[in-house]
Amino acid sequence: MTLELMLASAIAVLVACALYCLMRGRVFDMIVGITLLSYGVNLFLFAMGRPAPDKPPIVPAYGAVTVTAHVDPLPQALVLTAIVIGFAMTALVVALAIQRTHRGSDAAEG
Repeated sequence: MTLELMLASAIAVLVACALYCLMRGRVFDMIVGITLLSYGVNLFLFAMGRPAPDKPPIVPAYGAVTVTAHVDPLPQALVLTAIVIGFAMTALVVALAIQRTHRGSDAAEG
């Protein structure tokens, strides 16, 4: 199985599972769905950089610069940034869900 087919399959499975979780409507399932969707988007961004083994993400200092000589570093930087943003977004959504749960239980008691 080639690398491109494995990446495409992983992206498709992650997005399909994310959409299923998002359609369920429960808070925890929606948090898991958003997280899976961000993982799928991260893999998609990574795949846009033409991942290839044994090729550096920088242009060599010597020789001719060709498209096949290196891997594009911009998608790798975008993925690293997206991981941090996704983690922060997940933490915020979990905090909001916990606050909503506690606010609902306080209203039921009072």
